[in-house]
Amino acid sequence: MYGTYRYPCAIEEESVSIEVTEENGLYIYRRICGDDTRELVISPNDGELIINPVEPVNLPKNITRFLEIEFDKIVMSPESEDLYYLTFPVEIGVFLKSGKSVSLLDVFSQAVSKYSLYGSPKEGAVVRWHKSAVYRKMPEVDNLMEGVMSLKIVNPEKEIVELSRGIFDSYGMKIFYNDWYVTMSAEIRVLPKDEAETKFFNAPIVAGTDKTIELYYGREIPVVGKFYKMNWGYQ
Repeated sequence: MYGTYRYPCAIEEESVSIEVTEENGLYIYRRICGDDTRELVISPNDGELIINPVEPVNLPKNITRFLEIEFDKIVMSPESEDLYYLTFPVEIGVFLKSGKSVSLLDVFSQAVSKYSLYGSPKEGAVVRWHKSAVYRKMPEVDNLMEGVMSLKIVNPEKEIVELSRGIFDSYGMKIFYNDWYVTMSAEIRVLPKDEAETKFFNAPIVAGTDKTIELYYGREIPVVGKFYKMNWGYQ
């Protein structure tokens, strides 16, 4: 499903169908994802649809920019680092490209959106919540529903630490995809006082993958930072 399509076109995979048809001189965009549907009139007659994964924090409607991945507890030795794989929910963006202009047309997902609170009710942050198992090797997933995150955990402290979640800022996400995988590469670095810092790497973890159009680029949102500091702990 992921890729670039000149319209008129029709794409169908699993419970998702997307089409652009010409009707009475108008181009009509229709998308069905399970029970969720959308229909729009597209003005440009020489455009293209670009379908790719986007930062998974947009549904049902821009509640947060943060993703929390809760995972099985990992115990890290003092002054150590290790590499694991997690899953994350996939949201799919449809962009309209006309000339040099690219704008977001639609976002949908087959994954159920769940939200939680990281930190205190007064000062904490609402987060998109996802539960993942921990893997040593890349797991097989349905790339229309789940992606795979390569997660490097660094513990520079002189004590054993236990981690069971990471909070990630979508503004720094770098997502890559092909016909089989949607991937990200990230790091959690343990800090003193039970805090941690997360960041993303702008590099694919699978050869032959393409980089997505970043949603804040499509919406002209500026990037405000490369790191997220987890002030409320990592357990």
